[in-house]
Amino acid sequence: MAQRINQGAIPDALKNFDTLPDAANVRDKVVAGLFGCSVPTVWRMAKDGRLPRPRKLSERVTAWNVGQLRAALRAAG
Repeated sequence: MAQRINQGAIPDALKNFDTLPDAANVRDKVVAGLFGCSVPTVWRMAKDGRLPRPRKLSERVTAWNVGQLRAALRAAG
């Protein structure tokens, strides 16, 4: 039986990642989707240097720069 994917669960920023400007910022759920890992793994990868460091945009908001993520994706092959 074919499994249906809940399209509502995919963040818009992930669906439209290719059209975002390099100066845009995305949250950890989008980064996890791009790299095919969990959110805690995203944080571990950023901590140990396998991903660019996120930027603290406010007290409760941390995000990654799209241009830096694209460079990391290219480097990962």
